[in-house]
Amino acid sequence: MTSGPAVIDGHNDLPWAMRQVGYDFDAVDISQPQPQLHTDLPRLRAGGVAAQFWSVFVPCTLTGAAAVTATLEQIDAVYDMIERYPADLALVTHPDGLDRVLAERAAMAPGASMIGSLLGAEGGHSIDSSLGVLRNLYRLGVRYLTLTHNENTAWADSATDTPAHGGLTAFGREVVAEMNRLGMLVDLSHVAATTMRQALVATRAPVIFSHSSARAVCDHPRNVPDDVLRMLAANGGLCMVTFVPHFVSPAVRAWDLDLAAAAEATGVDVRDLAAREAFADTYPVPMPTATLADVVAHVEHVRAVAGIDHVGLGGDYDGVASLPEGLEDVTGYPRLLAALAERGWSHADLDKLTHANLSRVFHAAERVAVRLRATRRPSIATLAQLDA
Repeated sequence: MTSGPAVIDGHNDLPWAMRQVGYDFDAVDISQPQPQLHTDLPRLRAGGVAAQFWSVFVPCTLTGAAAVTATLEQIDAVYDMIERYPADLALVTHPDGLDRVLAERAAMAPGASMIGSLLGAEGGHSIDSSLGVLRNLYRLGVRYLTLTHNENTAWADSATDTPAHGGLTAFGREVVAEMNRLGMLVDLSHVAATTMRQALVATRAPVIFSHSSARAVCDHPRNVPDDVLRMLAANGGLCMVTFVPHFVSPAVRAWDLDLAAAAEATGVDVRDLAAREAFADTYPVPMPTATLADVVAHVEHVRAVAGIDHVGLGGDYDGVASLPEGLEDVTGYPRLLAALAERGWSHADLDKLTHANLSRVFHAAERVAVRLRATRRPSIATLAQLDA
């Protein structure tokens, strides 16, 4: 029998990290320790990870057909990874399949059960404003779409770009409606607060934040305001708290604002992650250290505002250059759960945080989809038609 809660993490960028080596799992064999990464199979097991949403991310510097192509390559890499490690990874595309993974983990010896592998597309630019592309991503197994990344799409405002639409456009609402019909989770990480609120009004299914924290604890636009957390509770959705130092530590946030101002003064587009990180490597002021306690504060705040049924975990491993002390790689989840247990979280509370809430949301979205597919045909609307 396994010990400790089974963790479902909402966001891991290992596929993007593997793109840097041409997706070569011979060169970077994740069945062996890979200290240059945050993630490998031995450490996933040590961290109690039962299922992982692998992010099929492409940066906003890729647009149009290039973004679609790169997203397909990311999906292909995840399938290759699952096929390469068949004793360790199992593709999950349906909530019943996720439940089977969780049940098998509970029944088997530690390290013997499969790690469920789900796909999430990070950024609406990946669909090139095409509902047909959206449907094909779903057919390929993608089970959430983050409506934006660091820049606006043609139909939704990002948290880290200059507002262009006032939230969601008419086509953006159609994207949400089609995702509801498919059973694809609407992911509101990265979107502007106006987009969050409008998507929560538009959706007919619970939504998620796959990797966001609480704005009241750390005032970063990537985090979720309290009024949105309350809307999320009414929606039945889930905020999966992230570990990104810039989003969880007020000290790191203050340092980052100073860095961004210095970068922009030299002409760096701080929305370009590679350019920003390159500038940070030359910045003379060292970044403060985020801690596990910072993450605990966000988890507890989301619970206090939205409720225990609406909080989860989305670490963003291999998507950032550094992590908080105590959460440096995917082995950190047990330390976080132990800290919460010391603060009075029960076994039932921790089960909800780690996996039960996500399972509930996934099932609820599928039930909505079954109802909608009985009455709604696939949308053939276009951006030009709805947003002209």
